[in-house]
Amino acid sequence: MKKPKKIVTIGGGTGLFTLLTGLKKYPFNLTAIVAITDDGGSNKKFRDEFGLLPPSDFRQCLVALSREPANSALRELMMYRFSRGRGFKGQTFGNILIAALTDIEGSQLKAFIQAGKILNIRGKIVPVSTNHNRLVAEYENGEKVFGEHIIDEPNRFHDSRQRIEKLFLDKPSTIYHKAKKAIMEADYIILGPGDLYTSTLANVVVKGVPEAIRNSSAKIIYVVNLMTKYGQTYGLSAQDHVLEIKKYLGKLPDYILINKTILPKAILKRYETQKHDFPVKDNLAKDKSIIRKDLLSNHIVKKHRADKLERSLIRHDSDKLARVIWGINNEK
Repeated sequence: MKKPKKIVTIGGGTGLFTLLTGLKKYPFNLTAIVAITDDGGSNKKFRDEFGLLPPSDFRQCLVALSREPANSALRELMMYRFSRGRGFKGQTFGNILIAALTDIEGSQLKAFIQAGKILNIRGKIVPVSTNHNRLVAEYENGEKVFGEHIIDEPNRFHDSRQRIEKLFLDKPSTIYHKAKKAIMEADYIILGPGDLYTSTLANVVVKGVPEAIRNSSAKIIYVVNLMTKYGQTYGLSAQDHVLEIKKYLGKLPDYILINKTILPKAILKRYETQKHDFPVKDNLAKDKSIIRKDLLSNHIVKKHRADKLERSLIRHDSDKLARVIWGINNEK
C-alpha cells in the first residue's frame, strides 16, 4: 500500500478552516501551519493577559480536523461564543480551554497536542513560529500600519485604497522547527484561501519560511480568494495576488486554483456597499497550471451576535476544494 501523500497547509482564519474540513476526508497526511499574528477580538485578551500565541486559528483548525461528527456537542462547545457576561462576552469556550490546558501542561505547544487528543483530530497543527510578533504593513504612500487587526479592519483615518508595498514583522521571528520539518518533507504545500496579507503572507514573512518552501521538493498550490479585501487587496486582480505570492515566496506556485462560478448579485451588492469589496478579477492566462472550477459554497454565512469582527459572507466550498486537490494528487 502506498504511503499517503503529505500535505502542508499554510494560512489562518476561516480559509484554513474551510480547506482542512474538506481535506481530512481524503487519505492525506495533513499538517496545518498556522499564523501567529492575529491580535484582534478575543485573541488580544489572550495575547495581552496570558502571553499566549493567538489561539483562535488553532481552535478552528482543531475543529476542522476533528473526527467528531459535524453536529457533536464537543465541536459545538469548542466554537461556542459567549454572548453575555463581563469579561466573557465575545470569548469562545475553545480559546478558554486552550488557555487552561496551557496552564495545566506548562506549555501552549503541549496544550495544542492535548486539545488534538480531546478532539481526536486527523493530522497535526503547528504554529509557524513560537515568537510573539505584530504584523506591519507599509503602503504606497509611505504610511505604516501596526497590527493585523488594524490592517484587517482599517479605521477611517487610513486610505484603504492604497496598496501594500511591504509586509513585515515588528521584530525578528524564526520558523518553528516542526513547521520547517513538515515543509521540507511535504509532497504538496497549499497557500490560501484566506486574506492575502494577514492570513497567507503573514506566515511567509517569518524568517526561514520562504527558504524552506523553495528548498522543498513539494508542489505548491495557491487558492485565489473570491473577493478583494478593503485595506489589503483593494483593486487587486487574480494576477496581482499571484505576483504578490511570488514576491514574498521567491517563486510562482505550481498550481493556481480559481473559482469560475458567478457570485450571487445580492451578496455582491452587500459587499460593495458595506465592505467596499469586489470579486477578484480572473485575468490569469489559459494554462494547464491554472485550474478553473466551481469552488463556491452555497451556504451564506451568518455572524454570531457576540462576534465583533468582520466575517466573509461567502466562502469556498470545503468539499469542492478538496476534490480538486485530490484530482491534482492523482495526476500521472
